[in-house]
Amino acid sequence: MKKELTAKIVLFALFAVICLLILIPFYAVTIASFKPGEDLIRYGLNLRFDLSVMSLDNFAYLFTGDHAYFKWFFNSLLLTVVQVALTLIVSATVAYGFSAYEFKGKNVLFVCVLLIMMVPFEILLLPLYTLIYNIGLMNSYSAIVLPGIASAATIFFFRQYLSGVPKEIIAAGRVDGATEYGIYARLILPVMKPSFAAMAILNGMNSWNNFLWPFMVLSDDNKYTLPIGLKTLLTPYGNNYDLLIVGSFFSIIPIFILFVAFQKYFIDGMTAGAVKG
Repeated sequence: MKKELTAKIVLFALFAVICLLILIPFYAVTIASFKPGEDLIRYGLNLRFDLSVMSLDNFAYLFTGDHAYFKWFFNSLLLTVVQVALTLIVSATVAYGFSAYEFKGKNVLFVCVLLIMMVPFEILLLPLYTLIYNIGLMNSYSAIVLPGIASAATIFFFRQYLSGVPKEIIAAGRVDGATEYGIYARLILPVMKPSFAAMAILNGMNSWNNFLWPFMVLSDDNKYTLPIGLKTLLTPYGNNYDLLIVGSFFSIIPIFILFVAFQKYFIDGMTAGAVKG
């Protein structure tokens, strides 16, 4: 009993330290968003809480200043919503095919999915850029959305999750006369809600924070996403730290809302696929 209590205390202390390490950067950004840009240039991003230099000027500038921040914000929001929705739909459908049906070459195709997961995106960057250029999708949102809608990692996760769903559900649907599409839409998709929540959070974070690929294919500043827009605030001719730091703080809010909205299902979605039957 004493050993169990000691183990729980050690585990609690360990997670408390990890939580503290995660929260420190958020605290630093939050404090910096109330300070003038000169303070960031002079002292860098720090944990110093100094009321004498803190104000709401940066937030006032964010909402009333002459800049394109909210255009970048809504561009990113639109792309994230569309990309996550399409990725979940397409990847779940592919994963259902791997899980529910037997067909020639099934295992080979699934191994290909696993191999794609092992390839860093930087290796695919040049051939993918060449393909997008040749088919005339440069400087369009389609160039950002289309390459990622069949995500190998998401397909793998959904397939593992569906492996724990009893096959009797599909058989019962067929006995009742439901079509294959009806079984998928009415019986399988409702069961997948926890996995959808987990993947919505992870894919949403990736899409919202994506910088490299949109930076490669977008040239029109009216189409810039938020990460690219924030990068344009730092130039050899001048740096707008006032907008940069408060804009970075404000960019955390959508991901926070996304996590809060789906946290009820997040743990179930991340663990259910590990248990079969």
